[in-house]
Amino acid sequence: MTPQANFSDRGRIVPLTANLADPFQRLGGVLRFAVGEEIYAQEEEADLIYRVVSGAVRATRLLSDGRRQISDFYFPGDLFGLEIGLVHRAAAEALGDVEVLVVKRRALKLLGEDGVQLERMIWQATGEHLERAHDHMLLLGRKSACEKVACFLSDISDRCAAPWAVLPMSRQDIADYLGLTIETVSRMVTQLQQEGLVEFDGCRRFRIAHRARLSERVAA
Repeated sequence: MTPQANFSDRGRIVPLTANLADPFQRLGGVLRFAVGEEIYAQEEEADLIYRVVSGAVRATRLLSDGRRQISDFYFPGDLFGLEIGLVHRAAAEALGDVEVLVVKRRALKLLGEDGVQLERMIWQATGEHLERAHDHMLLLGRKSACEKVACFLSDISDRCAAPWAVLPMSRQDIADYLGLTIETVSRMVTQLQQEGLVEFDGCRRFRIAHRARLSERVAA
């Protein structure tokens, strides 16, 4: 395989300067997507494994009653598209301009030690996804609206690993992820700011102002 391999009819194939120490880059190809573009569809065959290079991705599932459910967000370095079954249970969509690395899972057994390394990466990522899915289930079922939003902001801040984090998703995305209305999300963000727990610079750039107090709120 080469970075120019035609993995999908979606996105635009672009060159990537490979890090030869990284088997994902040695064996995969890179695709670029614009904001709102679908990376793969719900119920589409799940033969490709993806890793975010830049940008952010949301996993979206359309329920039988027409409601939209967001199950996760993926940031640079995250693997996604990992399925136990043969098809994707949710669609993946670009939240902004996104580049992703792609490898064919069914080809890994033919790739020697590189394939073995990639399988290890996939199994580790699968375990992390299961933990996140479990945490998401507890978040939806056990916390108040303010605790849900506090937990979400804390998680995004931790994943960004920077003093100031940026929310690549909209307030509606956050509401669909947390099982709240957009109005409730906005009220809870305002409440957390008034309590001095978080600080926003504009609508999307924020930082945790008092992590210990916010942690107490999350653990309540």
